Amino acid sequence: MSPGIHKVEALDEGRFVCLEWEDGSESSYPCVWLRDNCQCPLCFLPSAGARRLLFEDLDVNIVVKQVALADRKKISITWPDEHTSVYEAEWLKKRCFSEEARAVMRADLFLPECQYWGSDLQLPKIPFEEIMYNDESAYNWLCTLKKVGIVLLTGAATRQGELIRLGHRIGFLRLTFYGPTWQVQDKADANNVAYTTGRLCFHTDYPVLQHPPGVQFLHCIKQTAAGGDSEVVDGFHVSNKLKKQNPEAYQILSSTAVDYTDVGVDYCDFAVQCKQRIIHVDSRGQAIRINYNNATRDSVFDIPAEKVRPFYAALKEFNDLLNSAEHKFTYKLKPGDIVTFDNWRVLHGRQSYPSCSEVTRHLEGAYADWDVVMSRLRLLRKRVLNRD
Repeated sequence: MSPGIHKVEALDEGRFVCLEWEDGSESSYPCVWLRDNCQCPLCFLPSAGARRLLFEDLDVNIVVKQVALADRKKISITWPDEHTSVYEAEWLKKRCFSEEARAVMRADLFLPECQYWGSDLQLPKIPFEEIMYNDESAYNWLCTLKKVGIVLLTGAATRQGELIRLGHRIGFLRLTFYGPTWQVQDKADANNVAYTTGRLCFHTDYPVLQHPPGVQFLHCIKQTAAGGDSEVVDGFHVSNKLKKQNPEAYQILSSTAVDYTDVGVDYCDFAVQCKQRIIHVDSRGQAIRINYNNATRDSVFDIPAEKVRPFYAALKEFNDLLNSAEHKFTYKLKPGDIVTFDNWRVLHGRQSYPSCSEVTRHLEGAYADWDVVMSRLRLLRKRVLNRD
């Protein structure tokens, strides 16, 4: 049921419009926002869902000339220049400025809920072909990926190219200097530590990029009999533990810009440099991205000498927490498995495996940006739940 409006009036000398809803609640809207968001064809282009009104034509001190309740489902505002704007009740209710309404909208648009985990992770599993052809399964996959941070897709064909199909399912893959997809296997003169048989410590991929890929896919095509087990850890969960256990260490890792470097030749030649804070936080000090890759952390360190040792001590404590038995989850990919995980949140590693004259372990990898993944999630939600 769409909400009904009981009463509307202008307040604060016409700077606000206040609505009283039929359920007794109230919503107050600044007039500058209302004028900025007029939905008429002169001010808004419905086919693009975009504003036509130029900001330079907006009077930030505007007040209403007249406001009227057209019926219980819409209001009409006349502005000083005689322009008229009409707003639907349902449209206004969704955009109420109360803290409660804004929290609902945030949750609806961005799905911020996190389910933290440690060694007790129950790894979510969904058949690969199911998410490829069933919208409800694909929607469940992406919702779980956003909430838990990792989902295992099972039963894919054991050949290269399945990640290209997966990329088409969500939209498109992220191209990087290692190509649209890349082959993780033991290589002579490896241009990346992943292309060896050695142990890989916990890391996020590509912090050397200004905007690291948000989601990573790893498809197991061939698996070694001995070793090669995968390890994952919830970086947000561990960051919260560090913040509680040692606030000073958390502050150091969330404020110190660390230099990263990656130089070589693959899809093309590259020389990449970047500065990242290992724990990237929002305005509330909450971790929203982990940028940690010990292999590509540069020997260049652009901080005063006296701050170096405290940084190393803070990073050591964080690293110890990542590797503690209570936090890390170990599993072994089988041929046909595709692990999909949040590269901003989940750190991954690999146990070593024996080197051999032939390739005994082969994963194909790819990336996608969270913008692409969340776009597909919203479109699937609309289709599956029949939501506007």
